[in-house]
Amino acid sequence: MEGKPSNSVDIENFEKALNISTHVANPELDKKLNRKFDLHILPWLFGIWLFSFIDRSNIGNAKIAGLPQDLHITTGTSFNVALLVFYVPYILVDVPSNLLLKKFKAGVYLPSLITAWGLVCTCIGFTKSFAGLVVGRVLLGLFEGGILGGVIIYLAMFYTRHEVLLRSGLFYCAAPLSGAFGGLLASALGRIEFNGYNRWPWIFFVEGAVTVVFGIICFFFMPDTPAAARFLTDEEKEWALERMRLDASGSTTVDVDQEKFDWYWFWMALRAPQTYFCAFIWFFLLIPLYSFSLFLPSIIAGMKYTSTTAQLFTVPPNMTGFVVVILTAYYSDRVKNRGLFIVGGTILGICGYVMLLASERNAVKYAGTFLIATGVFQGSPMLMGWVSNNLSPHYVRAVGVGVVISIANCSAFIGTFIYLQRDAPKYALGHSISLGALVLTLILSCMQILYLRWENKKRERGERDERILQDDAHRLGHRHPFFRYTL
Repeated sequence: MEGKPSNSVDIENFEKALNISTHVANPELDKKLNRKFDLHILPWLFGIWLFSFIDRSNIGNAKIAGLPQDLHITTGTSFNVALLVFYVPYILVDVPSNLLLKKFKAGVYLPSLITAWGLVCTCIGFTKSFAGLVVGRVLLGLFEGGILGGVIIYLAMFYTRHEVLLRSGLFYCAAPLSGAFGGLLASALGRIEFNGYNRWPWIFFVEGAVTVVFGIICFFFMPDTPAAARFLTDEEKEWALERMRLDASGSTTVDVDQEKFDWYWFWMALRAPQTYFCAFIWFFLLIPLYSFSLFLPSIIAGMKYTSTTAQLFTVPPNMTGFVVVILTAYYSDRVKNRGLFIVGGTILGICGYVMLLASERNAVKYAGTFLIATGVFQGSPMLMGWVSNNLSPHYVRAVGVGVVISIANCSAFIGTFIYLQRDAPKYALGHSISLGALVLTLILSCMQILYLRWENKKRERGERDERILQDDAHRLGHRHPFFRYTL
């Protein structure tokens, strides 16, 4: 156990108040459990996020396959409005959805959302008007809104705090992969012309239908909690729950299956400084991430490449981001640090936008997109791990993650309007705003690292030990003196 109490507090009373488990670590059983969870859980989460990003971003591919011309939205900001409306319900449902995930079975709730948004995506291909496109995007945001927070909470039910970041990276690397895969798929689907539906509708038809099939399959294979996992033995189920109690460092003594909602946990999440640090770091990081995902085909097309070539040229930067997400997630768990990886990635992204702004050469600009993909994509799984690691117990994490995602996704109101058609092909406004957002990301990340280090030092010196003698000592959560924040 990390961080023993100071001599100023009676050790016996301290441990009685904690009700800490006396079980010892079992590395061999941990490895066995993680292998089973990796095999039986991660593939489904990877698929969920892959299809989530494909189905929200494929409108960018449809744009250069003729959607604006067919729907008569070639002038003004109508296309940007269609992008924006997705995020209104997406933001509003985050916290309620996380609480519903805790109330209902995760193995049913998450697949239901996947199937629903897949149906919506398919139907967008049938639209013949701007109004129909807007309605489709609103419904898509409604059903996709609970996915990211839901997946973070779901992972935290199975993996310990310093195992979860690698798994977050392994599922989140589907985001850059979706850009690469979506570009390849769109270059083929965007050529289909059949029965009056020409080019862009087939991007929605095919990608939406595949999502529906995947969502239905998930109903049969995703367990609700470790205790409900049919692929575990009774001994493995018992240890899966026990190791989570050990990992909580005294912040909770209740298993995920047994915890009940209490407004006390809700307000604890809202009072935590790390909730707001992570929220605004992610807010500024998502401005370049969302705009990059949605407008990369347009940025490359602005380099005077044809529609099909521009689709294909989106693949290498996104594949680079895919590899970097996996590598950084692995090493982040190894060194038990999140903040320094965000700082390093942010600096790379800044360099990428400088290249896009400062150079007139296509080769330099294209190289800049690689730095952006490398720096920006790896930041989101880091933040997922950061907020999940530093909020406890389960309901505090559920509320906090929802709040963080809700605030962070408000950046979409900026990200979807900074790349305007009138600014093509240089898009200086969009690049400049994204650059400024990354500078703010860098500053806030450094501030949170300093705050968390300061708080950990106080706990190491015993300056928070008096909390354990309070009447609500059994509900201290992440405020517990034994709990150490992950930097």
